[in-house]
Amino acid sequence: MHKNKATLHPPPTIDNSGTEPKYPAYRFSVAPMLDWTDRHCRYFHRLLTKQTLLYSEMVTTGAIIHEKADYLAYSEQDHPVVLQLGGSDPKTLADCAKLGQQRGYNEINLNIGCPSDRVQNGRFGACLMGEADLVADCIKAMNDAVSIPVTVKTRIGIDSHDSYEFLCDFVDTIANKGGCHIFIIHARKAWLSGLSPKENREVPPLNYPRVYQLKRDFPQLTIVINGGITTLEDAADHLKYVDGVMIGREAYQNPAILAEVDRKLFDPQAAITDKVAVIKALYPYIEQELSRGARLGHITRHILGLFKGMPGARQWRRYLSEHAHQPRADAAVVERALSFVQS
Repeated sequence: MHKNKATLHPPPTIDNSGTEPKYPAYRFSVAPMLDWTDRHCRYFHRLLTKQTLLYSEMVTTGAIIHEKADYLAYSEQDHPVVLQLGGSDPKTLADCAKLGQQRGYNEINLNIGCPSDRVQNGRFGACLMGEADLVADCIKAMNDAVSIPVTVKTRIGIDSHDSYEFLCDFVDTIANKGGCHIFIIHARKAWLSGLSPKENREVPPLNYPRVYQLKRDFPQLTIVINGGITTLEDAADHLKYVDGVMIGREAYQNPAILAEVDRKLFDPQAAITDKVAVIKALYPYIEQELSRGARLGHITRHILGLFKGMPGARQWRRYLSEHAHQPRADAAVVERALSFVQS
């Protein structure tokens, strides 16, 4: 058994209007997904679930420092919300983490899991699993710069470095030298060459027992499992062995599962969110964003899968896909699409 002797502070929980929440925010989260979990997506997801922890897309330190756009923008309703950073320079990461805290993010997460060539060329993402000391320095620099939690999202290994001992040594170094106490573990290793990012999400086999063992060997750390989880029933099973569950593509492509998560994983007395009511509640946000120059299609692309499996779902998707990108398209387009589901 691999022991870690670090004394770590307990992780934060959701601020729920002054009441003590039953479960911490990390119990269930939606994964950071590039080009998907933007601020419009997060606003929509928050209408479906009050408890789920939401993540930004990965934002590189270079994008923030060079300020070509406001990559830190989000809605106040997003909370609890995490800013995920990509980078490998401790000082720059610390500066960006500080900006994230100033903007109001609840947590900073460092991406040590993305295997794409573009990310590797920037010397961040999954390739940093081979540089545990550098990662620890990055985490420590960010921890020194902010008072909010700094966490890591990583894999169980890279290339031929995929033994349990390798994973333990990596986590031990980051926890003890960097002061990180929350790890989100994608239960697949990453191949840094030969596989596309999409293949790296599907080809390397899942190894959930390895993540369970990590929690047993590091009981003082918060371990969140990620990878291949598609139902809340599966999530509940994983929660018997780890502290939290993160779901990615399924939560995006079938967001209706988020309407049930508060009741099924947080509070049995919570109401199941009415999906039609959620769309109607989105109208004021749509009009507000359109008045600021947004295009309707930038918002509606995130809601296409909400009625998956329901009568009228195909017409809903088709109408939005055909009309949301037209000039001057507004909330009336969404209202018309919704009529197909309600008819």
